[in-house]
Amino acid sequence: MPDPEGTPKSRMPPTDEKLVERIASRQARMIRTRTRSNRSFWRPMALIGVIGWTVAIPMLIGIAAGTWIDHRWPSPFSWTLMLLFAGLALGCLLAWTRIKREQEDR
Repeated sequence: MPDPEGTPKSRMPPTDEKLVERIASRQARMIRTRTRSNRSFWRPMALIGVIGWTVAIPMLIGIAAGTWIDHRWPSPFSWTLMLLFAGLALGCLLAWTRIKREQEDR
C-alpha cells in the first residue's frame, strides 16, 4: 500500500525537479551578476531614460488635460499651468520611488 502522500520523501516528481533546476540556475545567474566587478554602462543610461519618461509622461498628461479644461470652461485661472505642476509633482514622486526601489535591489 502506498504511503499517504503518494510518493517517497527522497524522490520528487520530475516536474518539481525541473522547477528546482530552473530556480537554481536563475539564482546562480543573479549571484554572478551581482558579484561582477565591471558594471554595465547601459544600465545607468537606461535608468536615466526611464526616470525621464517617468517625469515627462505625467507632465504631458497634465498639460493635455489642462488645455482641454481651459478651452472647454474658460476661467481666470490657468488649469494648464496648475495641472502641469501637478504632473511634475506626481512625476517626481514616481521617479523618487523608482530610484529608491533600484537602490534596494542593489
